[in-house]
Amino acid sequence: MSTGKPVPTRPAMMEPSAPSEPKQNKHAAAVLASFLGWTLDAFDFFLVVLCLTAIAKEFHTSDKQIALSLTLTLAFRPVGAFLFGLLADRYGRRLPLMIDLVFYSVVEVATGFAQNYTTFMILRALFGIGMGGEWGVGASLAMEKVPPKIRGFLSGVLQQGYALGNLLAALAYFFLFNRWGWRPMFFLGGLPALLALYVRTHVEESEVWEQTKHNSWGDLARGLASHWKLFLMLLALMIGMNFTSHGTQDMYPAFLERQWHFDASHRSLLTAIASLGAIVGGTLVGYLSDKWGRKRAMIGSLLLAICVVPLWAYAPTVSLLAVGAFLMQFMVQGAWGVIPAHLSEMSPDSVRGFLPGFAYQCGVLIAGSVAYIEAVFAERMSYAAAMAMTAVAVFAFAAVMASIGRERRGEAFGQSA
Repeated sequence: MSTGKPVPTRPAMMEPSAPSEPKQNKHAAAVLASFLGWTLDAFDFFLVVLCLTAIAKEFHTSDKQIALSLTLTLAFRPVGAFLFGLLADRYGRRLPLMIDLVFYSVVEVATGFAQNYTTFMILRALFGIGMGGEWGVGASLAMEKVPPKIRGFLSGVLQQGYALGNLLAALAYFFLFNRWGWRPMFFLGGLPALLALYVRTHVEESEVWEQTKHNSWGDLARGLASHWKLFLMLLALMIGMNFTSHGTQDMYPAFLERQWHFDASHRSLLTAIASLGAIVGGTLVGYLSDKWGRKRAMIGSLLLAICVVPLWAYAPTVSLLAVGAFLMQFMVQGAWGVIPAHLSEMSPDSVRGFLPGFAYQCGVLIAGSVAYIEAVFAERMSYAAAMAMTAVAVFAFAAVMASIGRERRGEAFGQSA
């Protein structure tokens, strides 16, 4: 019997949706795009690492001078993090990411045409700007979309784009260098421009950013200024973490050539083995950080890395050298696998595009001199002694920095909206 009263429709009876758990079908494309962006970034960077002695020979400079180009690239990364991070918090994550991908693709291709040392150094500085912008924007986009309960695991997957880039650079070096030299490999650096098309067509904007975005540049500036203490804490951590990665990676091919007298094929093979260790370690420790906590996973990896140093630097045989290379990068990138999730969770919603990336790249600016320092030490002692001494010191320092502050594992993003 009808009462004459209208029956509420189903949408009217539904409660407003909460901005808590990201939808499962939306995070895969963002993680893939960020992963590939970081992979291609690292690929371009490690081409210089692998070709360091060849580039030095062509430009009639020393290993030390080309190693300085690595420091220059790292020094300009904060510029990219600053510019693209501000754009990401003001205008969204997708557009700055696409612009950045195209920018560093153009610079990398141009590096293959560099005719002298000065031009090469200018291009490496410009590449640093592009490299610095990619991680912060990509990590914030991906981490804001993934489910909190598996954020650590996917953080490890995302960060190991860096190790995969190193592996791909080693493979390119193995197959191309002896036949065509170092220049053609840099032409492959145009691939990120294609990735920008994927971001444009497949990746949706971060819902967390849309819910918490600043309405003006003034609001954004005030928001950033209010978190200066947090920035200093994240900066201290990232100084330590960048010392560990660049202190064990950047001069490693030169160590294999000068200490072990390996040719290009053997150097690329050892680098590939180390990269495989990094991929396994970063993914596994990232997963364990969801169970054990972010800080415990990082500190454990760093302390175990100290135990691996004697095998890594002073292995008596090639077989043990390969084991040491695998285990070293397993531990180093194991600790690094936690970083995208940890920094994203520590950073407030409204400044997540800027704060983690800028802290990361400022850490690079300070720690980027480690390759040059190791090259200087290696002129006064063996490469093995220079690498081992540096590694022990930076692992201990990074473990102390990782112990500072309170972690926010599993933080639900967007709740402040």
